[in-house]
Amino acid sequence: MNGAVLSVAIKYEHDVVAARQRARQIAESLGFDAQDQTRIATAISEIARNAYSYAGGGRVDFLVEGRTQPQLLVVRVADGGPGITNLQDVLDGRYRSDTGMGLGIVGARRLMDQFQIESSGAGTIVLLKKLLPPSAGLVNAGRLSALADRLTTEVPRGPLQEIQLQNQELLRTLDTLRARQEELLRLNGELEDTNRGVIALYAELDEKADHLRRADELKSRFLSNMSHEFRTPLNAIRALTHVLTHGDEALSAEQQVQVGYIRKASDELAELVDDLLDLAKVEAGKVVIRPTEFDVTTLFSSLRGMLRPLLVGESVSLFFEPAIHLPVLYTDEGKVSQILRNLISNALKFTEQGEVRISADLSPDGRSVTFAVADTGIGIATEDQERIFQEFGQLDSRVQRKVRGTGLGLPLSRKLAQLLGGTLAVTSAPGVGSTFFAQIPVHYVEPTPAAPTAAPVWEGAPLDAPVVVIEDSPEELLVYEKYLKGSGFQIVPAATIRQARHALEHVKPVAIVLDILLRGEDTWKLLAELKTNASTRRVPVIVVTSVDDERKGISLGADAYAVKPVERRWLLDQLRRVTGQQPIRRVLVIDDDEVSRYLIRRLLDDLPCVITEASNGAAGLRHARQDLPEAILLDLGLPDVGGEVVLERLRGDAATAHIPVVIVTSRVLDDAERNRLAQSAVTIVDKGSDRRSASAQIRVALSAAGLFET
Repeated sequence: MNGAVLSVAIKYEHDVVAARQRARQIAESLGFDAQDQTRIATAISEIARNAYSYAGGGRVDFLVEGRTQPQLLVVRVADGGPGITNLQDVLDGRYRSDTGMGLGIVGARRLMDQFQIESSGAGTIVLLKKLLPPSAGLVNAGRLSALADRLTTEVPRGPLQEIQLQNQELLRTLDTLRARQEELLRLNGELEDTNRGVIALYAELDEKADHLRRADELKSRFLSNMSHEFRTPLNAIRALTHVLTHGDEALSAEQQVQVGYIRKASDELAELVDDLLDLAKVEAGKVVIRPTEFDVTTLFSSLRGMLRPLLVGESVSLFFEPAIHLPVLYTDEGKVSQILRNLISNALKFTEQGEVRISADLSPDGRSVTFAVADTGIGIATEDQERIFQEFGQLDSRVQRKVRGTGLGLPLSRKLAQLLGGTLAVTSAPGVGSTFFAQIPVHYVEPTPAAPTAAPVWEGAPLDAPVVVIEDSPEELLVYEKYLKGSGFQIVPAATIRQARHALEHVKPVAIVLDILLRGEDTWKLLAELKTNASTRRVPVIVVTSVDDERKGISLGADAYAVKPVERRWLLDQLRRVTGQQPIRRVLVIDDDEVSRYLIRRLLDDLPCVITEASNGAAGLRHARQDLPEAILLDLGLPDVGGEVVLERLRGDAATAHIPVVIVTSRVLDDAERNRLAQSAVTIVDKGSDRRSASAQIRVALSAAGLFET
């Protein structure tokens, strides 16, 4: 709705004053506060004066735009003068005139939410827009009519009264500025006091941190020293028990049991001492990583021989799965062996029946090997799975009470894995068993100090189709990077308005993706600025935000609007639409298997196409006739109408006969069937093919049909 409120003709100089008065009256009636009333009146007065001074007159029209909130007050100032020859220089602030020409335009643009100007030899048209405040309510036709009637009958003030009113506005503004200055001085004083308090707190925190560092060093030193001190008597006890057990003088049965208990207790204490010493070294940063080349098969062989004596009876079996197709590892073999020894010995302790199985697999990217130690033991509840990685963290259970441990093996193993650049995690359920996963990089990389912050990667580098993404969330930026990867667009990230302006000074983007709520910043005004600035007003802006206010975004100039989260397909479709890239194609997928349809969607994810799905032949034929897609991907094994029948009917219908069809099937075809189908289909793709091969075949076929550029 563009509802007219009032028109003012500019013929004489006092008409400029009348336009200013009417602007203030209308703004007041529409619920604008005093400051906005002054801004609107001043902007209209400047543009109306330009029309009178440089064009000999003109016309000012007041309108309200929009049927629903948020609505806009729109003021149109038009003249029939010679136009503005240096308009671009005026808008960019480069034009200087002794008469002051251009200053009114620049000033009026700053006072309004949106500003548009068109000028030619036939005259100049200026559109000034301001968002109505929420308190104004909905301005409908009835309110507009009543407002227009009241303004028609109301007698405008004289020039002297207008000057008095402007003086009052100036005095109010000065009072407001003075109050704000006093408030600023007060806040500065409070800030200085706060800063002094913060400095004192920092000094106290530094002192506390220093105490903690010294205490941590003392703890590590104590553990290291005590571990060494404990080892001497422990070694003596273990040696003496061995002498007693295997000496010349035979012990009685009772004495053998007693010496056995002493031997077992000393072994457990020695294990505790070793773990404490290792932890102390890790925490003190004294663990040395000595990477060497070794293969997993040899590692498993040594572990098998080392841990087989821990098996008691035949109730538990120990299996090492063949480590085939694994690369040679370059890392600390001793540390990897220690991690696996801890995991396997724990699994054997807490498994009364069943098996312990050890395996190793290469990650999909080939950068790490994941060692898995799976058992059929007592299992671990979800709420306890993080506790077992805390020092001395032990769970109370029947088996735990029988085989007491140190509670240090798993924390030490996780820290060793992290030192090697990997991770240690567990999946488990009570009564089912546990599987520990140690992910270790294939090639150990020595940690390097953090490098100083580098300049953005896009600075100084040529970009093909840059898209400035104004988003403060690192997670969201990562999503955008994945969304735009392989799409032909290149992301230029900006986390703040300042960074966005810096990017726009150095990059000419094909589009801008804008989040409304940045940390402590509201970008509504940035959106209006982008759409009024001469250098960016033609750049499409796609708003993607959590603020559900599409009408406001569109009214301020956004070319598209979406509430988070957005799908990759929608974002790419909008970018291609607003930048005029490849046209969006419609592709129909006819397949009764939901998983197959999903995989096909993923194969076509980065192509500019809209995908429609049909789960049977009848629905596929119906969609083909109604939607007339540019391509069809067809499965042969459909539940109602066979794929060959669907293909025959498509070719027999004049409306669908020209549509290229790609057959995607898991059926094994003989040469005769393949040749017969190839006469009606552009290509035949085997579902059993790997993803890359299937994607390449489909893309080549669609490209050959003229749908997409390769």
